[in-house]
Amino acid sequence: MTNRRDALKIGAAGLTTSMLGGYTRGAADEKTRRVGLIGCGWYGKSDLFRLNQVAPIEVVSLCDPDKNQVAHAAEMVAQRQPSKKTPRTYGDYREMLKEKDLDIVLVATPDHWHALAMIAAVESGADVYVQKPISHDVLEGEAMVAAARKHNRVVQVGTQRKSTPHLIEAKKQVVDAGLLGKVGHVEVCCYYHMRANGDPPVTAVPDFFDYEMWTGPAPLRPYDGLPHVRWWRTFNEYGSGITGDMCVHMLDTARWMLGLGWPQKISSTGGILVQKAGKSNITDTQAATFEYPEFDVVWQHRTWGTSPDADYPWALMIYGEKGTLKASTMRADFIPQGEGKPLHFECVFEREKYPEDVSEPEIELNAAPATRLHMRNFLASIADRSRPIADIEQGHISTSSCLLANLAMQLKRPVVYDPAKRIVVGDDEATRLLKGPYRAPWTHPADALG
Repeated sequence: MTNRRDALKIGAAGLTTSMLGGYTRGAADEKTRRVGLIGCGWYGKSDLFRLNQVAPIEVVSLCDPDKNQVAHAAEMVAQRQPSKKTPRTYGDYREMLKEKDLDIVLVATPDHWHALAMIAAVESGADVYVQKPISHDVLEGEAMVAAARKHNRVVQVGTQRKSTPHLIEAKKQVVDAGLLGKVGHVEVCCYYHMRANGDPPVTAVPDFFDYEMWTGPAPLRPYDGLPHVRWWRTFNEYGSGITGDMCVHMLDTARWMLGLGWPQKISSTGGILVQKAGKSNITDTQAATFEYPEFDVVWQHRTWGTSPDADYPWALMIYGEKGTLKASTMRADFIPQGEGKPLHFECVFEREKYPEDVSEPEIELNAAPATRLHMRNFLASIADRSRPIADIEQGHISTSSCLLANLAMQLKRPVVYDPAKRIVVGDDEATRLLKGPYRAPWTHPADALG
């Protein structure tokens, strides 16, 4: 196992260089880029610090409607950047972007803010790294792709499984090498108990938190605690459930590994079947089928009970006539059918190379190398104005496929989406639901689509 892990580390290092075309830190064409972050919570800071590790940047601006959170982020940034300068802080991203002094903007807000913030950032002239799922409804995603193309901006989506070293190796050595043979079925799943539930009391909004701005275009729920401490994900008003949060990663990975585009048809069933207490309105159980010409990709999640495979609780399984590939963020295994050599791929960690990772609060150590590689690819694409590995259009396909699964579940019937016409074929009711309502005075970005 140790030898295999070492070999993967060597392979990943070589792959990094090949993906970048030699674009590495200290290259002659690299400049110090001015960066802003919208959304200073757990993953926003994590994305920012991974970027800081692989490129010379100056963090100029931070934005968050929580004054305490943005102030804490500013302190952490000042300690980490070479200039030791404390970035400017804002409560409204529009004020931050008015300065038009940013080369890169990272968007790590809750889902219901991704579209407006990303579009405003590209309009300001910045290239953007936006977290997944890219949008809260399908037509937001269409507007985001249109804005990126109109303004000729590079937009990378935080679906970093495509940049996960051991998954890159598994794709290369198993899928691309033809070890699976004819693929006939794909499963993606998540069995984490991650559905935040409970019944906290309604209380006064604290002075340091702008709840009106945090809510923005979404419905304004009675305030029952800081929503951005992962509480928001349990509500469909702001997120898209476990399917929108976790399926998007594994569906995107399956699409990348197997060269898949839009599904031809999507169906889904599910609901709140076990965890009926508390305020949460996202499903605790859901299945979805994404139909492709040669096979289906089938999703399953449960936020209760046990996982069928303890080693692969959040995973992708590709079934071929010659064997099966199991893959997760932590490992991958090829299991041959009959004669053949099993292959095992271990997650790559970089604690020795980046010792600051170990003491960073809440960091996902297993994901840090993937995010760094994802940021390097983003920077390489900025340098030559090319499409990154997780381009906004690919993020839109993966995101909207999951959103359409939720829509199919809601309507209790399959949906067929036509991205050229931006309609659900033969279903006017479903087509109307491609665009969610916006709370005044905010306006939906799809209103500007031709």
